[in-house]
Amino acid sequence: MKKWRCEVCGYIHDGDEAPDFCPKCGAKKEKFTAMEENVANLVERSRFTNSLHMELYSIMQQVVELCEDGIEDNLDPACVSVFTKAKQAATETMQAVKAELQGHMKKGKWG
Repeated sequence: MKKWRCEVCGYIHDGDEAPDFCPKCGAKKEKFTAMEENVANLVERSRFTNSLHMELYSIMQQVVELCEDGIEDNLDPACVSVFTKAKQAATETMQAVKAELQGHMKKGKWG
């Protein structure tokens, strides 16, 4: 499937031809250009990687919640230590994911 980029706002449309109007900024069809195949493939790869990042972030949120339950349960110091360390690692991973996605957006790799 072809990809079309709005030259006004950067919106990317998937389809055999450009839309009559850009759904983001309202630009006319003439403002769309067909993306070269290698660029369109990079957009697809970026979409896939970004979805993996978002899924990882969601899983880390679940880890944080689980660890908070374990910390609150407070069975013994060793258990609390494991949950505390895991919560910190999950929180750091979430921050890294956000930074990576921000970098992708700045480089136009959001697609």
